Amino acid sequence: MDTIASLFSFITTPVSWVIVQFHSLYGAIFGPDTGWAWGLSIVSLVIVIRICLIPLFVKQIKATRAMQTLQPEMKKIQERYKNDRQRQSEEMMKLYKETGTNPLSSCLPILAQSPFFFALYHVLNGIANGETVGVINQSLLESAQQAHIFGAPLAAKFTDSAAEVAALDASLATVRIVTAVMIALMSLSQFYTQRQLMTKNVDTSVKTPFMQQQKMLMYVFPVIFAVFGINFPVGVLVYWLTTNVWTMGQQMYVIHNNPTPGSKAQAAYLERLYKHVTHHGKTRNRREKAIVKAIVVKGRDRNDHERKFINGLGKAGLAAQADGTVIKSEGAVATVTEDGAPTTVAATAPAKRQQPKRQSKSQRQSGNPKAADEDTSPETSDTPEDSAPAAQKRAEPKPGSGTRSKAQSGQRKGPQRPKSPSKK
Repeated sequence: MDTIASLFSFITTPVSWVIVQFHSLYGAIFGPDTGWAWGLSIVSLVIVIRICLIPLFVKQIKATRAMQTLQPEMKKIQERYKNDRQRQSEEMMKLYKETGTNPLSSCLPILAQSPFFFALYHVLNGIANGETVGVINQSLLESAQQAHIFGAPLAAKFTDSAAEVAALDASLATVRIVTAVMIALMSLSQFYTQRQLMTKNVDTSVKTPFMQQQKMLMYVFPVIFAVFGINFPVGVLVYWLTTNVWTMGQQMYVIHNNPTPGSKAQAAYLERLYKHVTHHGKTRNRREKAIVKAIVVKGRDRNDHERKFINGLGKAGLAAQADGTVIKSEGAVATVTEDGAPTTVAATAPAKRQQPKRQSKSQRQSGNPKAADEDTSPETSDTPEDSAPAAQKRAEPKPGSGTRSKAQSGQRKGPQRPKSPSKK
């Protein structure tokens, strides 16, 4: 670890300068030789670094989602060229190039943070050994050696011997208890951060090897932190615990407000958005408009959560527009067809289907539809019995009308050949 830290000695001076500036601020409040002054200086260093890394964090989110989208295509390439590793790598690189995806982008925040981490380790290791590092002079060195966090010296480690701990004016039991608790908190925060990513912000409709890798890392990373944590000074443990808590909170914010499409977090977000939009009849800010716009643009490529959201708006008498706004749809209900395309259906009560009226045999032979209406109408049913013969005369077919009726029903037109008499 000392060799690795020495490789980043070029950044030791900037890191030590930032710590000294924050120490002068907190030292005026809590005292220059207290653990609060030095501990809060390290916490402030983490906050400054993580704020500077927010653009890289955004790229990490985009890269991770792009990799999740490419997983089905990557799986097809692996199955197609499973016996040709070289061709498989070539096709993978071609896929990355066509989609503009970089697999290393998901590791950018960790890689960019590593130099600061090792530089801080180099500074704290110098304090433990009584060496001035960067802008930390002899007076600051003595002040840092006197600083204790919950009774543990800033530069003490879990693996230090009793003599090394006594030289820093502390007890071995206190140092090991404090470092063990901090290592446990560091591992648990890492585990929870990875777990909420897997359980809430992963598209569950696609089962890919990427998900299995992430699930494996959920258990591997905490073990790695626990193993290496026993060799970290207390100040480095404060640094790493702070950055884990920052990552956890930052990820919770992203999952809550900008979840991965198809994930459980997206279902919860769209449910909240639906309640707000149906209550106020509109979207409230640019972010919500951007999400609604992305859902509308997808068309038939919408997932189940997005289709449910669009259908819910339609049932509530609202319609999502292409620009992300939501308007009232009076007299129409927007629905989504099987292919995902939105359609508009008139919101009127459907007309009752009337059964065709049954005709008598004479009416069917005459081919006069009006006769059926007249015969089954209320006026006809109330006709006295004396008028029935007259109605029957009117309903009698005229000569030749039967032939025309039959011709209309599908027989050949024109005069028909008389039937030959049957032979008895």
